[in-house]
Amino acid sequence: MTLIYNNIRSNNGKCEVYAAPFAVFLNRDDMNYFEPDISVICDPNKLDSRGCDGAPDWIVEIVSPSTSGYDYITKLSKYKTTGVREYWIVNPLRQIITVYLFNEKDIFPQTYDFKDKIGVSIFNDLVIDFCELDI
Repeated sequence: MTLIYNNIRSNNGKCEVYAAPFAVFLNRDDMNYFEPDISVICDPNKLDSRGCDGAPDWIVEIVSPSTSGYDYITKLSKYKTTGVREYWIVNPLRQIITVYLFNEKDIFPQTYDFKDKIGVSIFNDLVIDFCELDI
């Protein structure tokens, strides 16, 4: 998370980074919310005292065996249909990262392993090197 925050600040970016627990209300009239592991919000108007009111630009979920179905099915579907631009599912057990770019016309996930360096679509100059992270 620090890597993301530092990249945004060094480029005078307007996005904010939040770690769980941080509430994301995807339906403005809904009382239900998600708590992604990492949320990046680039529209300050979506932030209020409850958390994020609307879709974050980028969400990163770190999968555990007990939440994998929820992350890969339920959250994927909800994030795709509510305006999230980029969704990463990090699976430490299998050492893979699945990246979904929802702002593309055709959505085909890209799968990487922990030896890869992955560019962040919403930031032109941010690359995450999973070899350097302790997950």
